[in-house]
This record gives sequence, structure tokens and C-alpha cells, in this order.
Amino acid sequence: MTAQDCPCGRVDAKKRAVAYADCCGRFVEHFVATPVPDAEHLMRSRYTAFVLARADYLLATWHSRTRPASLDLDAGAKWLGLAVREHTVTGADTAEVEFVARYRVAGAAVRLHERSRFVHEAGRWFYVDGDQRG
Repeated sequence: MTAQDCPCGRVDAKKRAVAYADCCGRFVEHFVATPVPDAEHLMRSRYTAFVLARADYLLATWHSRTRPASLDLDAGAKWLGLAVREHTVTGADTAEVEFVARYRVAGAAVRLHERSRFVHEAGRWFYVDGDQRG
């Protein structure tokens, strides 16, 4: 991975890393003008926002029903990778994404395995909530 590779780990058809600007960067940096096309793109861009400590994007893409008032991101977290296991359309305006995100904090390895729920409203996808898996 180079400095320009997208943190979400997306690769092209030739298995080359996709650049941040061509992947999640277009959504994170241009939220108002460029909505994500589906729940998987939103989940990947939210992971990228965690890597880049972009609380503004995380809050903007969190559904108002479940959005916290603020986020306190752990500046010491070192994000190590993302694996998308499944993207499932569950209804006309709903979807779920199962993923595993790995990171290290205070020297300890953490593995976050979650099945997240998303809703499409007013032309935008939003993260609603998720169930952590073992």
C-alpha cells in the first residue's frame, strides 16, 4: 500500500490497489456533491474516515435516529485492514454489510467483526447500527 492507496483496501480487476481519490476520497472529501452509490461503498468510506480521523464524515453519514451527538476517536488507533465479507440488499431502501476491521490500540490487536445495517433516504445511504459478531 502506498500513501495514495485507499485505506479501505479496494483493488481493481488487475488486483492493484485503488487510489484514495478514485475510491473513498471522492465521498469523504466531497460528501455534499458525491453521495455513495450503495451500502458497501458507504461502509468502506466510513472505515476510511476512521483511518483518517474524519469524525465530520462519520457523523454526516450516520442516520439521525441513532447518531451520537459527538465522536471521540482514539488518536492512538492504528488501522490495519478491512475485509468485506458480504453486502446484502435487504429491501427497496435497506441493506446490510458484514465486515471485519482490524486495528491496534495501545499495543493490543483488535478485530471488529460486524454486520451493519444501512438505509437509503433522500438520495443518500446512512449507517443505522450493527451487530458485532464473535
